[in-house]
Amino acid sequence: MVELKLKRGKEESLDRFHPWVFSGALSHEVPDSVAEGDIVGVVASDGRFLGVGHYQIGSIAVRILDFGRTEIDGDFFRKRLEAAFGLRKALALANAENNAYRLVHGEGDFLPGLVVDIYGPTAVLQAHSVGMHYAREIIAEQLVGLDGLGVRNVYYKSETTLPFKARLDQHNGYLIGSAEDSVAMENGLKFNIDWLRGQKTGFFVDQRDNRSLLQRYSPGRRVLNMFCYTGGFSVYAMRGGASLVHSVDSSEKAVMLTDANVALNFPDDTRHKSFSEDAFKFLDNMDGGEYDLVVLDPPAFAKHRSALRNALRGYQRLNYKAMEKIAPGGILFTFSCSQAVSREQFRLAVFSAAAQSRRKVRILHQLTQPADHPVNIFHPEGEYLKGLVLYVE
Repeated sequence: MVELKLKRGKEESLDRFHPWVFSGALSHEVPDSVAEGDIVGVVASDGRFLGVGHYQIGSIAVRILDFGRTEIDGDFFRKRLEAAFGLRKALALANAENNAYRLVHGEGDFLPGLVVDIYGPTAVLQAHSVGMHYAREIIAEQLVGLDGLGVRNVYYKSETTLPFKARLDQHNGYLIGSAEDSVAMENGLKFNIDWLRGQKTGFFVDQRDNRSLLQRYSPGRRVLNMFCYTGGFSVYAMRGGASLVHSVDSSEKAVMLTDANVALNFPDDTRHKSFSEDAFKFLDNMDGGEYDLVVLDPPAFAKHRSALRNALRGYQRLNYKAMEKIAPGGILFTFSCSQAVSREQFRLAVFSAAAQSRRKVRILHQLTQPADHPVNIFHPEGEYLKGLVLYVE
């Protein structure tokens, strides 16, 4: 195993167990013998061993897998997966009413570059680093062999998440098993999960707790679910007793999936209607006071810091439009899933929208990702989902 030495003073973050080594911290050029995805050791300027991890090309040069001289093999992945599953069992996530949850959340489960979502007997594995891509077969074997997990199929979905410069020519597909029933259960509600063609791993399991909260506010309300995708918030609103639910997404495929999920849980229910339309155009054209509960859950406006300024403008504009049109006494659920946008920046954008609307607005809840998306205390960057529930007079 090749060892990469750090510049003097650059070991401080690793001594605090932060799992990233930036390329600027390396004291020398990486040897030609080291390929992207290789396991490398990291040592301090004085030769002290700091950890092992996956080497990658880019600003993050090494993602640390363990802060010791540990062999990265099947046994290593088995132990990490067992620990991750142990946490989910402690959270009582896997039960008769719920078989959709995140098993591995990258750095939050001490497996940087790896995401694994569970949908009943199928695990959807997603690699965000070349090293995890190379380890995919080993990880799949350990998932199927994990006692009590109940996984029979492992689908690999990393075409859009791997570094494009690596030129891996990767295709999505089953590593183990094949297609089974793609209907999963979340808190007693059924959802069609399209892990073959859908976004992320097929479903946004990170909004489970927030959907449950919305259900509590839904009785008798007229609900507008913007950027509906699979219609998760819409289905929960209907179970909560909303008087009507309208779902909007610019993607016709997303609208069709929302309609299918509503029909799966509430067949022939006339309270629901969907629209395939641009969100800003829909908000511009709708009547003021038409809805008294609005959900704004857009895709990431800023995937990189270079897009931060435009993203914050987008959040301000979107929230202003919703506050301008929502009925008096309305409830607004608003979110940002952009990791580049901090909690404070998002809140400032929403504050600016409230000031622009000249309406009295109060914060009822401050929301984040659920417990199966844990944040490594040494890696605060893992907190990406921000949300506010607002009361608009």
